Amino acid sequence: MSPTIHLAQQPEADELLSRSPLAVLNGMLLDQQVPMEWAFSGPYTIAQRLGTDDLDAAQIAAYDPDAFAELLKQKPAVHRYPGSMAKRVQQLCQYLVDEYDGDVSAIWRDVETGEELLARLKALPGFGEQKAKIFLALLGKQFGVRPKGWREAAGAYGEQGSYRSAADITGPESLAKVRAYKQEMKRATKADKKA
Repeated sequence: MSPTIHLAQQPEADELLSRSPLAVLNGMLLDQQVPMEWAFSGPYTIAQRLGTDDLDAAQIAAYDPDAFAELLKQKPAVHRYPGSMAKRVQQLCQYLVDEYDGDVSAIWRDVETGEELLARLKALPGFGEQKAKIFLALLGKQFGVRPKGWREAAGAYGEQGSYRSAADITGPESLAKVRAYKQEMKRATKADKKA
């Protein structure tokens, strides 16, 4: 059974995220320097522009890079930096084709521990430590992917009842709580820099 995802805050985009591991993985990749809803609606926009109702890693990886960049640049753009993000999406899809035969769920299907899954996520192009931990928490909290020690491997993002990241968003109320947390972290960072 697929979860009901509310990361894009747009029904059609959230429906795709709920049923497509590739869509949610690419949404996580796009989730930088833009509002979260914009990032997570990106996979739906890409699918529409490709003329399909789902995403296919092999199709995206094989797409002409200039033409794919143009797809992401069309108004409204998929990201603030559509050209560079088009490259990242294609790099991620090529990695998935090379390492997992294009099957995103193979990343977590046979892992036994949270640390093993975290290592696999950190190996993905465009996924550093923090993004990998957030995605691990998202998998555990909303997709039921819970290998032994997943919460510990996800760090603070895995904490039950927290409102730190995309992993914790299940609707408008939790989105507001995550936004408030992020604003508080920005204020604290600015205060530390001034001190």
